[in-house]
Amino acid sequence: MPINHNLPFLPVRIAVLTVSDTRELVSDRSGTILAERLQAAGHVLADRRIVRDDVDQITDILRAWIEDPALDVVITTGGTGVTGRDVTPEAFARVLDKQITGFGELFRMLSYAKIGTSTIQSRAIGGVAAGTYLFALPGSTGAVKDGWDDILRWQLDSRHRPCNLVELMPRLREHLPPSVD
Repeated sequence: MPINHNLPFLPVRIAVLTVSDTRELVSDRSGTILAERLQAAGHVLADRRIVRDDVDQITDILRAWIEDPALDVVITTGGTGVTGRDVTPEAFARVLDKQITGFGELFRMLSYAKIGTSTIQSRAIGGVAAGTYLFALPGSTGAVKDGWDDILRWQLDSRHRPCNLVELMPRLREHLPPSVD
């Protein structure tokens, strides 16, 4: 990927949310992989949690993180499939101002090369809510690696060219009314 090393690297503050009815921090391999990779890339792991597959609980955490000025990005893992308990995209729908449709499209395209037509079962999604980027990845370790290594690592690097998501951060809140302090 084209990185311009003459530009400064700007670390972003990222929260990781694992959506699972069965995992705990010690057994959360996908969340651990994601946390390790984003820190190795120079970013800040600002928060990490696990929540059950419950749309209201997921939405509550997303809203709290979106309102937190200390967070720039939220990445979730899990709950993006098609079963009855998979409700992460529904929680995202409750909070997103804008979808980044290219994220899900690119994720499934890259995934197709590895798992074939099974990629249609993924409802990976990205978007923006009140100036915070949100990305939902499937819960497998392979999906987390693909989503981070092949997409997010590059788009969250301020030196990536021809463009990246970090350089847009100052303008993400343009449509919002000014805050009252």
